[in-house]
Amino acid sequence: GSTRFKEKFFEVARDLTLKGCIVTMPMVFVHSGDEDINEVQKEYLDEVHKAKIADCDVVYVINVDGYIGKSTRSEINWAAELGKKIEYLEK
Repeated sequence: GSTRFKEKFFEVARDLTLKGCIVTMPMVFVHSGDEDINEVQKEYLDEVHKAKIADCDVVYVINVDGYIGKSTRSEINWAAELGKKIEYLEK
């Protein structure tokens, strides 16, 4: 999901961890206003996140109020190409 939903990421990660899941997620939240990164760093973070998706069994999309931005849509498409199970916070 969008990194603007930082608090929701941590809430969902906590809940999934307590259910026995191993959670990997972004650790830099640019759109929440916490981070100021350059374009090279942004591209690197995108690649790191795609590697996390490649390593996972399930992708859980944090789509607060149904919001799915351009980057998240790209990540969903990547996960689908890899045959990953995709679940959503909201229908």
